[in-house]
Amino acid sequence: MGGFKIILSGGGTGGHIYPAISIANELKSRHPDAEFLFVGAKDKMEMEKVPQAGYKIEGLWISGIQRKLTLKNLSFPFKLISSLLKSRKILNKFKPDVAIGTGGFASGPLLQMAVSKGIPSLIQEQNSFPGITNRILSKKADKICVAYDGLEKYFPKEKLIKTGNPVREDLLHISGKSIEGKDHFNLKHNKIVLLVLGGSLGARRINELIEEKLDFFETQNVDLIWQCGKLYYDKYKSYDDKKNVQVHAFLNRMDMAYAAADVIISRAGASSVSELCIVGKPVIFIPSPNVAEDHQTKNAKAIVDKEGALMIREEDLDVDFENLFGQLMSSREKQQQLGKNIKELALVNATSDIVNEVEKLIKE
Repeated sequence: MGGFKIILSGGGTGGHIYPAISIANELKSRHPDAEFLFVGAKDKMEMEKVPQAGYKIEGLWISGIQRKLTLKNLSFPFKLISSLLKSRKILNKFKPDVAIGTGGFASGPLLQMAVSKGIPSLIQEQNSFPGITNRILSKKADKICVAYDGLEKYFPKEKLIKTGNPVREDLLHISGKSIEGKDHFNLKHNKIVLLVLGGSLGARRINELIEEKLDFFETQNVDLIWQCGKLYYDKYKSYDDKKNVQVHAFLNRMDMAYAAADVIISRAGASSVSELCIVGKPVIFIPSPNVAEDHQTKNAKAIVDKEGALMIREEDLDVDFENLFGQLMSSREKQQQLGKNIKELALVNATSDIVNEVEKLIKE
């Protein structure tokens, strides 16, 4: 299986980009002479993140359909046609042996064109509730790798393979590194460390909550690693001077942050949920209500239903947060139980299992 060619598409958010990069890295380690090309949306973060990971990327002029009637929506048919034509051109020139889509705007046109040209194709669906793009593509794609049970409601059952979501390699090796993690952030070892994750851009409501509760956290003997996101860093960085708070726009060493944490507050994007299962610490999910089809609530609920995490909806934070957090803090047993249960839901070989499926497609 020498120098074959692999095209990957996914983006819009880190949740679609990082899985695609993980899959490419695993393929590259098995087949050093393979050639890779990514396809993304022109003005989205993949145009920066993919080259940083060492891969070539081409951009399409594409965006999602807004759910309200806007000017952007009027241009959507033109963007779609332009992206389909450009995808066809890219495929004709690159001649891939296989096409892999991890979701996001650009993967729609690219995979649509790939399947119409008879190129073997695989979709990796991260969520418990699939987006519209992948539901349409699933009829034509050869294989669909998923991370949750019950997806035969949306996808042809015979194509489904439950692999889990690819996560960053360094997260698989954090157990037993709690001391190293706390030292990395210069934290005391006799206090509870709360890691707050708002996603790469940040989560407004979570940040407002943390700001309101800083004094409350102090009464709970809690040190904070607060990743507020680049959009909000200027607003909150002044709190970095407080003795129990560290404010970060972005965390470069996620492995150390997870290792240092005793409790985690997080959004419930699919890749975050998969990472948190592997990390195996007690988690309070605060799902974003502003995502398509409320899929973050569905992702979180899939874990909560198995007693692997707690969840508070944004609208209930004012009423429920202190009570729930206080109860969790006062019960070491509850913390251990949640950590143990969420870890049992982890699918640690996801990347490798997905790449096995890709290899089978190429061989066929």
